[in-house]
Amino acid sequence: MLLLGPAIAALLVYAVLRWVIWAPGTGTSPQTVAQHGLWVGVIGWLASSLQGAVTLGIIPANPSAATAVVSAGSIVPALGWPVLGCLTVHALGQITYPGPRRMRRQAVLSARRIRDFMPRRLAFTTAAIFLSAAAAIVRAGTLPGFAAVAPTTVSDGQYNVENGNNYYNGGGDGRIPGPEVAGWLGGALLVLGGGTWLVLWMVSRRRQLESLDAADNAVLRTIAMNRLLRTVSTVAAGLAAIAGNFAALPNPSQERSSWMNPAGLACTVVLLVMWQWRPPRLASAGLGTRNRPEAGLTGPQHPAARLVSALGALLGLAAAVPLLAGVFLAPALMGAASYGLAGFVALMTTSVLLAIAGGELVLQRNYGTRNAPRTWPRQPVSPALLTTAVLALLVFLLALVLTAAGQALLAEEPGWAPAALFAAGTAAMALPAFLTARLRRSVPDLPAGMDAALRAITVHRTVRTLAASVTAQAAILLLTRSTAWAAVFGPDAFGDAVDPAAGSWWPATLAGSVLGAAAVVIAVIPVRMLARPRTTPAPRPEKEPAE
Repeated sequence: MLLLGPAIAALLVYAVLRWVIWAPGTGTSPQTVAQHGLWVGVIGWLASSLQGAVTLGIIPANPSAATAVVSAGSIVPALGWPVLGCLTVHALGQITYPGPRRMRRQAVLSARRIRDFMPRRLAFTTAAIFLSAAAAIVRAGTLPGFAAVAPTTVSDGQYNVENGNNYYNGGGDGRIPGPEVAGWLGGALLVLGGGTWLVLWMVSRRRQLESLDAADNAVLRTIAMNRLLRTVSTVAAGLAAIAGNFAALPNPSQERSSWMNPAGLACTVVLLVMWQWRPPRLASAGLGTRNRPEAGLTGPQHPAARLVSALGALLGLAAAVPLLAGVFLAPALMGAASYGLAGFVALMTTSVLLAIAGGELVLQRNYGTRNAPRTWPRQPVSPALLTTAVLALLVFLLALVLTAAGQALLAEEPGWAPAALFAAGTAAMALPAFLTARLRRSVPDLPAGMDAALRAITVHRTVRTLAASVTAQAAILLLTRSTAWAAVFGPDAFGDAVDPAAGSWWPATLAGSVLGAAAVVIAVIPVRMLARPRTTPAPRPEKEPAE
């Protein structure tokens, strides 16, 4: 059962990447190849989160308030999922490319080596980050461990307990010996380095794509290496931040409560730098001297359309703002896992929705006029996205009801309430985005139907964000309140005698992992093209006859 969750996640990622590279009705093209590379980078980056391993090696002072990551059973998943997950996604990105289909194949006589496609500056930067992470891990390995001090309520002796004059001692977290932490983090760094070299070898050895020429095939390999190195650099920096967090923890017996983790700030700097380190672009994937302009897309693009297009990249930055806040709010998030995670998702959703509404206001201020009539698209949301949003809402409501029923059976506090309140709050925050799209002034000098299409893009992004948010909230309920589901379905509903009072119940956590992956996929559903060229699809190449 331990391998079932990773296998299902890998299968979902493979299906998504295969669907992207095999565009329905068009086959593989430079455009689909570029989209495939983008999806590999996005999914690989999302799979590389080390949030579950932030408190590795730290013994909580209040065991009931946080989950300790101090044993092999908790450390291996916390480090294994992000390290192996990001490497697996990039390996699947190479496997999902189509093989040769033509009867005559174009051979490349020159040997393909890793250094022929490696971005040199990024490679040196990644090597420096790995060396710095190794140094931080070695430093953590030289530190001793100390015991945690449990929180207590102390009286000064002049008054009894009922009358008061007591004060609360919050205690302090402890930590396990440094060599043990260094062993786990060092092993993860070695696996990350070895896996990175293996995936780089896969990139260099993969067969040429028939839809690209030799120059674009070389650029495509450089793009894949760029996205891989940027991802593993952030993971290595995250391992260094975990080691720094372990090293900076004060000993509660020394009466020192203030502390800071410089490695966490350095990790944030690495994250921002890697976000800005963009890969090269395929020349054949866009318009230029090597390609004929598509019908309906000739001429310069209107600034309003460019603004809406650029807003898509800004939404990713808006969603990342809470990640920076999470660096400083990590103790609070760890202290109340389910409440903190639900609030974290709501904060990300709110940031994206406010950015969408702000984009519409900027569009109105810069290009809108009072005299132009408002146009509204006949179908602002595609049937597929609308169906996805309705199913996401139904799944969230089902998870909410079952969690509430299970916690009532266990006589627990209503842990489902934060998810319900945060979901309702994000739904209310979607109203400004929808209303600004509906009521903003029209742009007068756009082609016919283009203003309505820009409004449809805003509505699409709003519905997509809400659907991803409620799916993520349902996943959090399943992951953090799995024992309530065990109480509803019975401890032996899936053949295992599981105590509902145990830490987790694997069927619920597995379903939560699947929903979490689905939320990521929903969040990156692309907006449909505003204008598609009416061209006859190229004839499908014949397969090589079997002998």
